[in-house]
Amino acid sequence: MNHTDKTIYADDDKESIGLLLRLRIPPLIVGLVLGIGVSFLTSRFEEVIATNVNVVFFIPFVVYIAAAVGSQTHSIYSRDLKNGHAKFRNYIFKEMLLGIALGTIFGAISWGVVSLWLADAALAKSLGLAVFGAVAVAPLIALITAELLNDLHEDPAVGSGPIATVIQDATSIFIYGAITSLILL
Repeated sequence: MNHTDKTIYADDDKESIGLLLRLRIPPLIVGLVLGIGVSFLTSRFEEVIATNVNVVFFIPFVVYIAAAVGSQTHSIYSRDLKNGHAKFRNYIFKEMLLGIALGTIFGAISWGVVSLWLADAALAKSLGLAVFGAVAVAPLIALITAELLNDLHEDPAVGSGPIATVIQDATSIFIYGAITSLILL
């Protein structure tokens, strides 16, 4: 970690490969370790997967859509932090509302697609609710991670991507696994 009073930002135009590696490797190692944990978490939902193999089809989708929403949040917030224009209080309220709105939209679309494609009402309901939940919390995870890294004087653009993404992945898998288990088992 960068324990100075000033944040060092990764700038590929100006900085050496050595400095860029020093800034980028620590959050990627954290992501690697947490990513292995996500695999263990996924294995905890073996029973629901064995009950309905179609559950597996949507794991990458739930993880992706939530991570994409979170990625937008951390990219915009990190940029505004560097420019000195970010106000955490303003962001937290707006990102919470955006998460709920985007979760509602993508959850409803997911529900409809699975209903039409697989004609499985229970799986459609599970997926729709899981997408809603995962997307609703994604901006908050991204925002809080970027803010914490910024408070530690770490470049939030470098660290929040890998760290927030793997936290969001674990959260998405947990939400999807828990909801599908409740509805399908």
